[in-house]
Amino acid sequence: MAVQARSTAAHPPRRTRPARTGPVFTGLLAVLWLLVTTLPFVFLVFTTFKSQSDIYSTPVWALPKSFDLSNYVLVLQGSFFTYLKNSAFVVIVSIALTVTLSSMAAFAFARLKFRLSGVLFGLIVAGLIVPVHVTLIPIYLLTRSLGLYDTVFALIGPYVAFALPISIFILTEFMRQIPREMEESAQIDGCGPVRMFTSIFLPLSVPGLATVAIYNGISMWNEFIFAYVLTSSPAHRTLPLAIWDFQSEHSSNMPAILAVVTLTALPLIVAYAFGQERIIKGMMAGSIKG
Repeated sequence: MAVQARSTAAHPPRRTRPARTGPVFTGLLAVLWLLVTTLPFVFLVFTTFKSQSDIYSTPVWALPKSFDLSNYVLVLQGSFFTYLKNSAFVVIVSIALTVTLSSMAAFAFARLKFRLSGVLFGLIVAGLIVPVHVTLIPIYLLTRSLGLYDTVFALIGPYVAFALPISIFILTEFMRQIPREMEESAQIDGCGPVRMFTSIFLPLSVPGLATVAIYNGISMWNEFIFAYVLTSSPAHRTLPLAIWDFQSEHSSNMPAILAVVTLTALPLIVAYAFGQERIIKGMMAGSIKG
């Protein structure tokens, strides 16, 4: 018994480490989700390099026999760059106006004390529940009466109007998390509301501003119904309508249609690849009070 006790004391039993199944399971889910989100885009790109005859003579997931660029040449020889220019102009101007107006309104709701601020903020946030399609006829009639129908300027007003509620909501909650001590120190130094907004709140709200810009930019870039109703000529239409017009013109040429889709989605993919960190930081800002 003494020998057994000594051996047990000299060699204590080894503790078995618990199996780390959590990280493995999470990794498998991440890989599965990566495949679910990536494979459709891979299929889209590979199909654009196929000829029209390959679509009907080879399996759907088969690789292209040769990487033919004729589909992209066909698309770029048309009015694609006109659609691209219109989309870029409308989105850039709309985002600039949205960020400017929503940041000023958010500063007022977050820091300035005035009567009916809560009521006004509630009315603005209530704009989130207004269906877009309900406003089509009034906006169409207003656009015709203002002489803006079939121009790129006809899209800027609706885009900004529907982007303001969510933008003001995000930026107001973001600016409310900025410490009061910074505001009090600026007031002691003689800063008024305008200088305080431009020198303190605006620089500190860059992650929130980037979130608002990218979030709304994606929806504006892909918007179809207002662009379809408020414009009629190809010279003033945006990229989502390029897919529509190209499909009606080349209805049987599926690789060429998918080439338009690829070129339309490419700017968004590049923008999101460079701005995803800003989006995550902006969406998480305000969730943890500091």
